[in-house]
Amino acid sequence: MLVHPQFDPVALQIGPVSIHWYGLMYLAGFTLVWLTGRWRINNGKTDLTLRDLEDIIFYGVIGVIAGGRLGYVLFYKPLEYVQNPIEIFYLWQGGMSFHGGLIGVICVLLLLAHQKKRTLLELGDFIAPMIPLGLAAGRLGNFINAELWGRPTDLPWGMVFPMLGDGLARHPSQLYEMALEGIVLFAVVWWFARKPRATGQTSAVFLMGYGIFRFLVEYTREPDAFLGTVLGSLTMGQLLSLPMIALGLFIYFRAASTQPPLPKP
Repeated sequence: MLVHPQFDPVALQIGPVSIHWYGLMYLAGFTLVWLTGRWRINNGKTDLTLRDLEDIIFYGVIGVIAGGRLGYVLFYKPLEYVQNPIEIFYLWQGGMSFHGGLIGVICVLLLLAHQKKRTLLELGDFIAPMIPLGLAAGRLGNFINAELWGRPTDLPWGMVFPMLGDGLARHPSQLYEMALEGIVLFAVVWWFARKPRATGQTSAVFLMGYGIFRFLVEYTREPDAFLGTVLGSLTMGQLLSLPMIALGLFIYFRAASTQPPLPKP
């Protein structure tokens, strides 16, 4: 049995300014996206430019934060925030939704696609292989903050989270998510995107992969105390992942059926 090391959530204090580990993980995530995006551009994996990449990241940050926060408000605590709408802007109190962030990114990509005379799926195929590394960094931030812990387990790597005060060994589900939704998904989508694919298929593999991994990991993650399960034994995270899987399947097979075979590289 392991014990969570209980990191100080503040990584660096400079006078009145506190720099939190979670914020640094966001910064690390976007930096990894930028580095891998440069690699894809420099190695001829796309005809997009570095300026396009910088635009995608800049507006993507806005989409992630705005969409992630609004998604949390709408999917998880709508009644609470209706009563206290000003608290929607209290980002320092926590509360972000991946699925909301994804919707936010899709919205900004739609605007960028129109501006750059591209399609949404063209931009999606470019950015999809890099996103899992950002997700891995975010899940590491969840682990450092000792949040989104797992359900009780008797497995030898079960971890006690002392701040809960119950002494129970739990799944370190944050690390499961970092591994599956981050590292493994990155390997799968990056491998898939190494060859020319019909437009939309790389985006589809990301959607399906994340949806499947998130759905599975949710079985080890403690449901939010204020919400619990929402449909039988299913959590909100699982319900929100099902449309991702369905949309990914639709895009993948539609792209395969409507586009001519691509030449071999």
